[in-house]
Formats: sequence, C-alpha cells, structure tokens
Amino acid sequence: MYLNELSCENVYIACEMSFLKNKMSLKPDDPNYYAHLYNGFDNNRIADSKPTIRILDSTLREGEQHPGVSFTKKQRIQIAWMLDAFGVDQIEISPVVSPDHFETTKTIIKQGLKADILAHVRATKSDVDIAISCGASWIATYMGISDIHLSTKLKITREEAKIRALDVADYIKAHGLKARFTMEDASRTDPDFLIDMCKEMNNRGIERISIPDTVGIMCPKGMYNLIKTVYENIDRSKSSLDVHCHNDIGLALANSLAGCEAGAEQIHTTIDGFGERTGIPALAETAVALTLIYKSNNNLRLHMLKDLSKTISEYTDMGIPESKPIVGDSAYKHKAGTHLAAILKNPAAYEIIEPKIVGNRRKIVFGELAGKNGAGYLLSLLGLEARQNEGEILARGLKELRMGDILELYLDDRLERKILNDEAPKVKAKE
Repeated sequence: MYLNELSCENVYIACEMSFLKNKMSLKPDDPNYYAHLYNGFDNNRIADSKPTIRILDSTLREGEQHPGVSFTKKQRIQIAWMLDAFGVDQIEISPVVSPDHFETTKTIIKQGLKADILAHVRATKSDVDIAISCGASWIATYMGISDIHLSTKLKITREEAKIRALDVADYIKAHGLKARFTMEDASRTDPDFLIDMCKEMNNRGIERISIPDTVGIMCPKGMYNLIKTVYENIDRSKSSLDVHCHNDIGLALANSLAGCEAGAEQIHTTIDGFGERTGIPALAETAVALTLIYKSNNNLRLHMLKDLSKTISEYTDMGIPESKPIVGDSAYKHKAGTHLAAILKNPAAYEIIEPKIVGNRRKIVFGELAGKNGAGYLLSLLGLEARQNEGEILARGLKELRMGDILELYLDDRLERKILNDEAPKVKAKE
C-alpha cells in the first residue's frame, strides 16, 4: 500500500498505529520507534504473511559481468564460503562462461554449503546439460521476452520464444531438478505475454520465477504494480517470485523492496552492488534494510559485511567509496559541530544502527566544523582541562586556520564505552 493511497482520517491512523505497535513489537524508547511506525504502513504484507525475504547473491555471476572484474577459481570458492557463512539463501554462478567457471561451479557444489547453488545458463538444452554435468540440483535459466529482445537479440517471434522456453523447462523437470526461470526484460514486456509465460512456468512447477528490471527503468510504484500483476496470476504454492533490479538510475534496492511488498520473496544482490553497467542492489544495504526496517528474520551475520566488501575490493582492485552506505569509511564518520555534540552524548542521535553490528567503526573528525563541544572533547583526549572558554577558543582557532579537517580519530573500545555509557567528557561551565 502506498502513502498516497492511505486515508488520513484520525480514527483510521490511530487504529493502524495500534496494530503496527503490536505487530512489530516496538518499544517507545527506541530512537527509531516512530520511523518504524511510518515504515509499517508500507510493510503490511511483510508483517502479515511473509516474515522472511530471502537473498540470492550473484557476485559470482552478475558480479563478474562488471567491467574489469574477473575472479580466480580460488577467489570464487572463497567468496562462496563467505557468502554461505554470512547467511544468503542462494548463490548463483554460471558454468557455461568458460572451462574455469565450469570447474569452479563443480567444486562449489561439492562443498556442501547450506545455500542453494544455482547453475545459471541460457534457455537451451545444451546449456542445461552443462549444468547437469556439474552436479547441479538447481538450474537457473533465462530468456529475453520483451519485443526488443526477441527482435534484436534472439530474432524469433513470441510464439517461438514460448515454445523454446517451455521445452527447456520441461527438459529440466524431466531430470528431476529444481528450477528458476528469468523473464529477462520483464519490465518492458507486454503484460499479457508476460503473464502467459509466468502461468506456463507456474503450471510446470518451476519453483522460482524471476521478474527483472533489466535496464533499470522502473520506479518503486511501477515495480510494485509489475510484481503484483504477476503475483495475482500464479499459484503461489507452486512458484515463488524473485526480483532482479538494475541500478541504472539508482533505484535498484528501492525497486526490489517495492517488489517484495507486492509479493516477491527473494532479492538478487551482489557484494558492493557490482554487475552489468551500474550493477544491482548491494548485499550490505539489502541485508540491513531487511533486518532493520523490514524486520525480516534472515539470521544474517551482519558483522561480516565490512569484511565481505574489503575482500571484493582486494580481489577487484576497486576501492570502496568512502560514502558507500554501511561499509564505507564515512558511513559512521561524524564531523559537523552539532552532530559531534549529539554523538558525544548518544550516538543514536545520528546512527540508526551501531557500526560494530555491520563490522564497521565509528570515527569522529576534528577541524573547522568541530564546534566547542568537539573541540572540548579533543582537549580532554589530550589530557587537558576542557573548560567552556578553552573549548570555544580552540573551536574559533580551528575555524580561523581554515585548514579543513585536521584530525580523524577511530574510537577504540575504551572511548566507545565512554560514549555509549554517556560518559563522554563534558565541557565545564566557565568559572
């Protein structure tokens, strides 16, 4: 349900608030309490019937399609182990890309990981045979079904595409395997043809149907409508829906979450969001959104997020942008004087989740924006008396120097405890 569709009558709002308080078990002393209540208006589906939104990670398939990214066999295996330990539900890799990918897929399948290993192939029997020879129990196949994909890439008609896709689906099922079929470019496909294809796959017992926004053209409301249309036209006891959203204009995660509000049960991610062009949702942002906002019970090891990001950065020689949410070095860095003043009393004033929960660290920045409280805190760390006038004098001096940021300080455990226990040094009143 969208906010612009909600009634604004006071009685209705009061009833909704009461329902959400009970459903989400929120505590009024939680700084995020009211935000969760507002978010709850959009989360009725999750609160009512589908408590867990699953995660498929495609770093080993979509991630390697990012320009300049190529993992070694050893690196792929390491990534698979880390993703499994983190708690993703499915891991996707393509054995048809090269002999090296084929051998990697076989090796990963033999590891006995908890996550499902999906062998990603084209909708052809020859590709399916390659996946089967890897020992795959899950086959993920795809076909572009929009008119532009059919005419320019496949050069076949809709009817020919349908026959080919269903023939492959029957072939997979004849081998007793689990399957996912991706309706590539679904967001630009004639709805009647899309629904027809999804119904046919559903009737064949294809376990998962993926609805991608292949070119990143959708807005959240559009993705909601797209998934809702499919969701209402299939037997959900036979097939579940995935969303695979591209980030061409920065809406991939928002679109994925909107799709889940409409009925999808699994989001596709990659570590740090790598993928074709601008990629797909980042694992870290997706995992924290599901845990913190959507209250999805995934049992994820969030403390691994920073290490996952660092590992991929090392393997790809691509740095992690400082401002990247959750895992970037600036994600928990505080600089402005008013922010520092609040953080030194209670970090929850500007942090919705503690950095250590996601494997990151809090950092404070001293410089011309520090203000008297930040300057006073710096004096106290140096073992100096932090009276009000000294803090003000230092703050004024930092501004006059015009040197920008002078010192950045990670807070060690001792300093963390001082802040979290509200024991940060106070600036004393002028005597």
